[in-house]
Amino acid sequence: MVFSSLSFLTLFLPLTILLYFAVPRRFRNLLLFLASLIFYAWGEPVYIVLMLFSSVVDYSHGLLMEKFDGRPGVRRALLVSSVAINLSLLGFFKYAGLVVSTLNAALSLSIPVPSVALPVGISFYTFQTMSYSIDVYRRNCPAQRDPIAFGCYVTMFPQLIAGPIVRYVDVMREINGRRETFEGFYLGIRRFLVGLAKKLILANGVGMLWDSVSAQPAASLSALSAWLGVLAYAFQIYFDFSGYSDMAIGMGRMFGFQFPENFRYPYVSRSVSDFWRRWHITLSTWFREYLYIPLGGNRVRVPRNIFNLAVVWMATGLWHGASWNFLLWGAYFGAVLIAEKFLYGKALSRAPGFVGWAYTALVVLVGWVFFALDDLGRGAAYLGAMFGGGAGAVDAYALRALLNYGAVLLLCAAASTPLASGALERLRARRPRAHSALTYALVIAGFALCLIYVVDAGYNPFLYFRF
Repeated sequence: MVFSSLSFLTLFLPLTILLYFAVPRRFRNLLLFLASLIFYAWGEPVYIVLMLFSSVVDYSHGLLMEKFDGRPGVRRALLVSSVAINLSLLGFFKYAGLVVSTLNAALSLSIPVPSVALPVGISFYTFQTMSYSIDVYRRNCPAQRDPIAFGCYVTMFPQLIAGPIVRYVDVMREINGRRETFEGFYLGIRRFLVGLAKKLILANGVGMLWDSVSAQPAASLSALSAWLGVLAYAFQIYFDFSGYSDMAIGMGRMFGFQFPENFRYPYVSRSVSDFWRRWHITLSTWFREYLYIPLGGNRVRVPRNIFNLAVVWMATGLWHGASWNFLLWGAYFGAVLIAEKFLYGKALSRAPGFVGWAYTALVVLVGWVFFALDDLGRGAAYLGAMFGGGAGAVDAYALRALLNYGAVLLLCAAASTPLASGALERLRARRPRAHSALTYALVIAGFALCLIYVVDAGYNPFLYFRF
């Protein structure tokens, strides 16, 4: 896919910015809408029709809900219609193959398995448009009457492909009237470069270690090799995904939008519950607002609360992909969170901080094995190698990996904590001029380094593009 390349984005973004600030303010939503369509069509020319259809469905349903404001039954039917259409589209393109292959295996059938390419970003923009319909139904926001403004919201290229998931209620005031400022533009550039550096320097660097480890048979891995591999994957997916979120938030800021935060240093968490309050925050918020709370949330008896949590986490697993490993991953975290909530959560909160952190790191790293390896047998064998079922405790490969990747692993570990940002904040409070000078120097150096990386490697796909 062409727009999977950062080289394309680094060319597309400056041109869009120049045109955006050149046109009169009243045409800026139209420009963003058209630019976003071009951005998506460049890589997915066929499926742009699907995205536009989804937009038309929810735009028209919102207007109809407002028109029939005094008729609850009609409004409810419109909500069901909107949700059903959106989920049907998502279900067909994302899960048809899994459903048919499962039926064939379970019932000894020979139904042809549909081979349908997954439209990029469908999980993200489907959840966004659904949230709009639900919020209009709940009267949390008025229906958007301007089709260009609504199209701009749905298709906005900075976060269209891999989030963060931006609910309409989060940006409706900015869609209808925003003010771009020089300070906001500078902060957007700075945030964009932070995300770009996360992707190019950290995620890509440490990802080579995971690629090397995961390419080997699990039986040939020592325990240290297996742990180094999954640690590398944990850092890769964090810096890859949070890097894209930073870039999207930064691009939005350049155009006057304030997108919600999506990550808050999840690897410093001292419980799995806290980890999921810090990781992919916009997805967790979506499931809480539109699935968990409507099911009854925690305002119900314990058995029902357990059921609600199980449903949410099975749905979270399936949202990530049509594969049994994602379902297992969701069930695994659902079970851990239920156990934390009802069995040992209070004891964990009283334990020393290091104990909570070590427990969380262990649970999360095991979970990443389920997530990364879609072959369940291979995942089980990899877990076996992590816990001594492979080629011993330590081998020469693991020692070479430590030598070759030790520095980038340490850099990733440091960057996963708020130490650097905290030091900058303290410097700003004590010596604001020195803080400004250092920040500008870091921005310039980061830009130069990222430019070198982009030129050197033209194809840089983000991991979450496949969702």
